[in-house]
Amino acid sequence: MVGSLKQAGAEPFVVPAMGSHGASTAEGQVRVLEHLGVGEKEIGCPIKATMESVLLGETPSGVEVFMDRNAYEADAMIVVNRVKPHTAFRGIVESGPTKMLAIGLGKQKGAHSVHAAGWEDIRHTIPEAANVAVESGKVAFGLAILENAWEEPYKVVAVPAEEIEESEAPLLEEAKQNLLRLPFDAIGVLVVDEIGKNISGDGADPNVTGRYPTPYATGGPEVERMVFLDLTKETGGNANGVGLADVVTERLASKIDRPATYFNALTSTTPQPVKLPMVMPTDRLAMAAALEMCAGVSQRDARSVRVRNTLKLRRIHASEALLPEVEKNERLHIIEEARPMRFGDDGALI
Repeated sequence: MVGSLKQAGAEPFVVPAMGSHGASTAEGQVRVLEHLGVGEKEIGCPIKATMESVLLGETPSGVEVFMDRNAYEADAMIVVNRVKPHTAFRGIVESGPTKMLAIGLGKQKGAHSVHAAGWEDIRHTIPEAANVAVESGKVAFGLAILENAWEEPYKVVAVPAEEIEESEAPLLEEAKQNLLRLPFDAIGVLVVDEIGKNISGDGADPNVTGRYPTPYATGGPEVERMVFLDLTKETGGNANGVGLADVVTERLASKIDRPATYFNALTSTTPQPVKLPMVMPTDRLAMAAALEMCAGVSQRDARSVRVRNTLKLRRIHASEALLPEVEKNERLHIIEEARPMRFGDDGALI
């Protein structure tokens, strides 16, 4: 797209449209893009990052709407985002170009303004705020991207600015069909090896784990206890979503960048995802603690599942208690016989 714009005589540049992510700093947001493979060298144009924003106006309900200053001062803007189910609310549109117009492009001020209006109404606030952005005349068109279950783009839809919300709604329904899911309705202990903002905005995708940061989204398995073992390198210490677990390791807790993590809670007005759960010294003790807290079931009979992260679900580990369900599911294949988990002398999983 950058090449096509240059051929047409434009001078394109990229603006990070991610609200308060990246510790709410311009430098942090550039690093987030670079972790995603969107660097100036890769895309062939400058990245102009700032946390300064311009007040565009208000929604009918009085919510202030902001826009990144660099985007506002450009001749025109193309909004590019993938369409996915959100992790904290349900609506006609959720994560996609509409939300990017309302929240991402508004930087910290805009993101906080929309969230502060209340999660119970956010499904209405986001389209209203996006409409204010469109009416500014700064948006040329949007590109909505659909990905398969392995985050590979398979469809890109270009829509005029005034049709973004209308066009995004059916794409969201299609995206829901592509959502990764665990193949069990009830899980005693779910162990997630790593969480991070590069995996999901909430570290581990609540649409996969069934653990949500607000009461305004539902779906996924019933998980009695959940364990997080580590943070990804790419998340840079941002542990947003850690509070959705019951137990974490000392290794994970020691890597948390509190300011970066807390910015998410302050902006989204949602403290639950940044609260620190029970911290255990090792992987082995963290998993043992979770099993101990599963009421009314022996450790041998526990329905336990382990995954690398919520994007890597092609291969999962399941306890013998789940074997009957595995054998009945035509989409599942046993690739290795049951064996005890192996731990090193330091209690870390091998």
